[in-house]
Amino acid sequence: MTYAAVHANPLADNPLRTRDDVEKALLDLFAPLLPAFSEGGARVSLSATAAHFDQAAADLEGFARPLWGLAPYAAGGGEFPHWPLYARGLANGTDPEHPEYWGKVTDRDQRMVELAALGFALRLVPQHLWEPLDERAKKNVATYLLEARPHEFADNNWKFFRVMIDLGLEQAGVAFDRTITEQYLQELEAFYLGDGWYRDGNVPRVDHYIPFAMHFYGLIYAALATSDEERKRRFRGWARLFAPNVRHWFAEDGGALVYGRSMTYRFACAGFWAALAFADEEALPWGEVKGYYLRHLRWWARLPITDRSGVLTVGFGYANLLMSENYNSAGSPYWAFKAFLPLALPASHPFWTAEEAPAPVFAKPSSQPQPGMVMMHTPGNVIALSAGQENLQMRFGSEKYAKFAYSSRYAFSVESDERIFEGAALDGMLAFSDDGRHFRVRETNEDARIAGNVLYARWRPWSDVEVETWLLPASPWHVRVHRIRTPRPLSTAEGGFAIPRADAYRKLEQVDERNGTALVISAEDFSGIADLGSSIERRGIALKAPPNTNLLYPKTFVPQLRGDIPSGETVLLTAAVALPGPAQVADVWKDIPLAPAIDELEALMARDGRRVGALAWRMGS
Repeated sequence: MTYAAVHANPLADNPLRTRDDVEKALLDLFAPLLPAFSEGGARVSLSATAAHFDQAAADLEGFARPLWGLAPYAAGGGEFPHWPLYARGLANGTDPEHPEYWGKVTDRDQRMVELAALGFALRLVPQHLWEPLDERAKKNVATYLLEARPHEFADNNWKFFRVMIDLGLEQAGVAFDRTITEQYLQELEAFYLGDGWYRDGNVPRVDHYIPFAMHFYGLIYAALATSDEERKRRFRGWARLFAPNVRHWFAEDGGALVYGRSMTYRFACAGFWAALAFADEEALPWGEVKGYYLRHLRWWARLPITDRSGVLTVGFGYANLLMSENYNSAGSPYWAFKAFLPLALPASHPFWTAEEAPAPVFAKPSSQPQPGMVMMHTPGNVIALSAGQENLQMRFGSEKYAKFAYSSRYAFSVESDERIFEGAALDGMLAFSDDGRHFRVRETNEDARIAGNVLYARWRPWSDVEVETWLLPASPWHVRVHRIRTPRPLSTAEGGFAIPRADAYRKLEQVDERNGTALVISAEDFSGIADLGSSIERRGIALKAPPNTNLLYPKTFVPQLRGDIPSGETVLLTAAVALPGPAQVADVWKDIPLAPAIDELEALMARDGRRVGALAWRMGS
């Protein structure tokens, strides 16, 4: 269902098929911000919601992030009438004597994130941001950037922010010490894992920050740096290796895998395809790159991602603070403007002149050792079976990184209350409770491996309870095997995919709840979960999940299997599926392609003593 017109999404009526359409999208999305600019132009304050950093940094975020799109637009010849406003804001924000001063930069400061956008814009369009300034203002801007550089940047993609700052200083003719940036560039290269994949820092974490941060900035550097040819070639080569892998994170309808943190950046997920174009790097045929790019933008045009004034909200498919990170201010979603990078290219560039190509058909799963995933393409959807990554420092880190399965069409849910076991969403998760109220899920792994298309993990919901989990693709199903060892009885709940629940007084869905199965059929989708012969009996339920827990749909059903396990060893065998088109239910539900998946698992276990490992890649190595 399309809600965009009701919620004033500026993309709603835009076909998003040509360069002119993308230009219009940029300007239409920027226009609602104008009333929020402060008198001096340095602050853009959009709501009363807060992030962990101070308001001055949040207002700088609202000011700077649109530049990721506005600067390329102007560099490509676009007419933007508000550059005087931006030049005035830049002068005032860096002036310690002005009331709209952004404040001093300290170690690991949010301001560093936004200074990357300023450095990039100064490099790309100095005629609009640097040259109009008087000498005092130029000195203030240079001093502000120079004083930020020696501070400690977070040990992850943030190290690229100093690189972006340097591009602006170099363009402005400001002298600076390049040695500290060289150190960061070496450390960034050390994050490289192989096959085009990085990790985001010195932890084995692989998520959307790899395409829309690590590769995004690396390709900008490759396109704009005036020296360092060998490193620029490496960045380009790694992007070429990455493109055939990351395309498996995009469904045929343009949706991207909903996984990990910072999903409020929304169509920043198109940033990798945008950066390939900007760097003139044809990692895939231009028609295919253009297809992934434009389909993703069109996917967002149908969703209520703005408020009634057209301002992007914190959330994913709709305004939702529950799923947000503590570093999300009201201006955070405008990192999505990274998607507008190709506007720097002329209309004659082959990226724009190529005919948009459909996504290739991938009938077989794609094994991706670096993120610890096996990707499955089903109609209108891409699914990632996940060995599970750790992010315990983040709110809802388990939901964002440690579920068994993630999806582009059905997103994932966060929990609204860890003290209501009976009402927990638990999509893509196995939960345990020892008191019927509180519950535990996978948070981290003791061991995680991938062999072929089989994933293995060993984890502990409590220190005295061990769970071993195997995940196997059986398209359009996937199969889960859990071996649980516990010294005491526990209650369990295991969830399938969440699908949208009708917002209506009368029942519009069909629900089938039985021992061993649960199935929900809606007007557009169905989702089911089935027990395939566990050592205990489990009852199927169709849970009405708490509202606003799913990132894409405010109201959902989650089919679940619930049952009690005794002390000792228990084996649970589960299959889950979700597909658009309820007409397919009868055919899909009667035939779970289990045998080939189990055969593959048994063969691997036989080679390595009941553990996936003989051909395995250990996550984090």
